[in-house]
Amino acid sequence: MIAIRSAREIEIMRKAAKIAAGALQAAGEMVVPGISTKKIDTHIKRYIQSRGAAPSFFGYNGFTGNSCISINDEVIHGVPREDKILQDGDIVKIDVGAKFSGYHGDCANTFYCGNRAGIAPEKRRLIEIAQGCFHAGIEYAKAGCRVGDISGAVQKYVEDAGFSIVREYVGHCIGKNLHERPDIPNYLEPGKGKGTRLSAGMVIAVEPMVNAGGYEVMAGADDVTIQTKDGSLSAHYEHTVLILKNGCELLTLL
Repeated sequence: MIAIRSAREIEIMRKAAKIAAGALQAAGEMVVPGISTKKIDTHIKRYIQSRGAAPSFFGYNGFTGNSCISINDEVIHGVPREDKILQDGDIVKIDVGAKFSGYHGDCANTFYCGNRAGIAPEKRRLIEIAQGCFHAGIEYAKAGCRVGDISGAVQKYVEDAGFSIVREYVGHCIGKNLHERPDIPNYLEPGKGKGTRLSAGMVIAVEPMVNAGGYEVMAGADDVTIQTKDGSLSAHYEHTVLILKNGCELLTLL
């Protein structure tokens, strides 16, 4: 069962979410050729701390970054490094979490590195599908629907467009812990039904990861970064979502 948040908890989570969203926006503005992912990560840390919060990801299961920055065929969990330099034409996924007064906010987006007027059509389409499937999913992020309604809508949108949805990694509930149960999958598992029924006051993180090729992923050389198994490009999009009686509120929307 997903926790029902009190009005006080929701207000705190709104603040945590807005801090995470602001850090993500600031990081996206730094995505230019020649910058290191470490420099972006350091700015994210400073932004979050300047607002009285802490980066959610630092130290999480031993993670050494303050954010996850993943490039091209890297799907998620990219470790920021000084020697990881962005190049013109890269697609860059940045995932940010902020912990404020004991509660977390979590969001991610995919940015194009370079002049967007020159973005290759296949890269533009991939990024658009990642965002579009999220919005298709949250049509069902409301009281009375089930987690699987979100999952099925995301999967259908992606597969109808000719792309694949990552299955090994999924969305999650969020609150005092960054990742809480139950999971919020981006696909329907055969024979598993549609899962938990949603109620007003629940807070979830919906985060589709969309691949241009197959959905299979694997750990990279550092055993932390997750990349596509076939080397295809991947895009990621995420918001922290408050379930309402007749819809939802994107807490990480600025």
